[in-house]
Amino acid sequence: MNKEEDNRIVSSLEKKDDKSFDIGLRPKKLSDYIGQEKIKENLKIFMEAARKRNEPIEHVLLYGPPGLGKTTLAHIIANEMNVNIKITSGPAIEKAGDLAAILTNLQEGDVLFIDEIHRLNKNIEEILYPAMEDYALDIIIGKGPSARTLRLELPKFTVIGATTKVGAISHPLRDRFGNIYRLNFYKNEDIAKIIKRNAKILNVEAEEEALNEISYRARKTPRIANRLLKRVRDFAEVKSNGIITKKISQDSLNALEIDELGLDEIDRRILKTIIDKFNGGPIGLSTLAAITFEETETIEEIYEPYLMQLGFLHRTPRGRIVTPEAYRHLNLEPPSQQNNLL
Repeated sequence: MNKEEDNRIVSSLEKKDDKSFDIGLRPKKLSDYIGQEKIKENLKIFMEAARKRNEPIEHVLLYGPPGLGKTTLAHIIANEMNVNIKITSGPAIEKAGDLAAILTNLQEGDVLFIDEIHRLNKNIEEILYPAMEDYALDIIIGKGPSARTLRLELPKFTVIGATTKVGAISHPLRDRFGNIYRLNFYKNEDIAKIIKRNAKILNVEAEEEALNEISYRARKTPRIANRLLKRVRDFAEVKSNGIITKKISQDSLNALEIDELGLDEIDRRILKTIIDKFNGGPIGLSTLAAITFEETETIEEIYEPYLMQLGFLHRTPRGRIVTPEAYRHLNLEPPSQQNNLL
């Protein structure tokens, strides 16, 4: 993560100060988890069936943009199944011995949560295959012609993988997940419910209109909603005796340069760069990255998804194109040929 992205209030990536704040707000039960209704319905059935058979739930793969609740769902699954959860990440498992140590310490039914699972080393993946499929760990002893394989039996457990780049996961690994779910951006009304619930937990007095104002600007992402609630609460404590009014919400979010759709200065700069320098596009990703001094991955994975969700940016074979809706949001007149380009 570059420094500018680390400082963005509307970044969907997790920051250090998010963890302690979010843990206290994280729902413990599926019934308390707001949004992602179809996923919740399926998980409820599969967990209930697994409990009746006295078995762990099948391996689960959760994918989608950051900040939508993949880690929270993993904790809920472990809690609902009444088992322990062990947490690691793809980059953290560097050697076969690291994975072996984790797997041999699991107990019957435990959940192993692997964040950024797409970044697992290929050699590590090959050790994980029999562990997921046969609940066995194959260890090679010795080298050369005298080498032999020792198979260790493992307790039955559940792997929950989380990723923002499902296409980067190899097919053999993906095929070993019995449940694969995509988490989508939330509806504004669901974000409003999340903010209302969290404000109650934090004992923050707030007007409903004020909480709605925060939800409109939270980019349909719970992590950002929590971060904005925290910032608005600070403004309210200084300027409104701790009560979040609609005016306090609007004034504080405007002071943070977050507009009514959740766009910040960086989002507007990307759109205006394409408009001012390339007449709205098309423009190639590498060219856009060079002009905005951003990394191509940061633009593609962090900035673009929400702009595309709003219908402000389109990816075409010729490059990125700003839509007439984006022009209008920026109070600009779209050129007549823009609809033809799209």
